[in-house]
Amino acid sequence: MNTERITQMEQRLDRATAAVEALEAAIEQYKATSDDLAALDTYLGSPEWHADRDDDEAGRLPKGLRRGVLSEDAIWNLLERHRELQKHIQ
Repeated sequence: MNTERITQMEQRLDRATAAVEALEAAIEQYKATSDDLAALDTYLGSPEWHADRDDDEAGRLPKGLRRGVLSEDAIWNLLERHRELQKHIQ
């Protein structure tokens, strides 16, 4: 009887089970953002985005307002990462 081998395999089973469960949860969370990604894709470069950016540059937005979406790079980089993930998944 090899209890060491069984213990080692149990540890492998535990690690693999935890990783698979974490990946399943992450995939569900990622899939739930499809509307968000589509909205960001539409917003970037739109007349609304340009108006919001103009308001920011003119100092018409509140000082504490988060405005990462007004940076072209923030949305563009996220959408590019999304496209790369889609390729990898397929």
